[in-house]
Amino acid sequence: MPDAIEQRLHDLGTFIRDRRRDARLSLRRLSELAGISNPYLSQIERGLRKPSADILQQLARALHVSAETLYVHAGILDARDGEPNLEHEILRDPSLTQRQQQVLLEVYRSFQREGRPGADSDPPGGTPPSS
Repeated sequence: MPDAIEQRLHDLGTFIRDRRRDARLSLRRLSELAGISNPYLSQIERGLRKPSADILQQLARALHVSAETLYVHAGILDARDGEPNLEHEILRDPSLTQRQQQVLLEVYRSFQREGRPGADSDPPGGTPPSS
């Protein structure tokens, strides 16, 4: 069982580090944005510390990802069945270069931000249908 926990912490740390790098943030800058110490963030990224749900929420806000995503990676929540994790699949695709993965993630996240409630967006095709 301890090996499974260690692996989950390592995977969580890798996920956070990858999101930080995608956002082009230094370790120091992310720690400032999240309101946690630089050494503590470093330990999380290396899988040496298990962050609390509150710390994960602060990191999620700073990285512009959902807290739920980090909770799943930390083992606090179970992944939803049937709901695709596109970001994970992009990062797993061996046919894409790291740069291609970063660009796809940036485009995907920009579409997600536009699609949030309250955001102005036109339906596909550019203009709303007339009645």
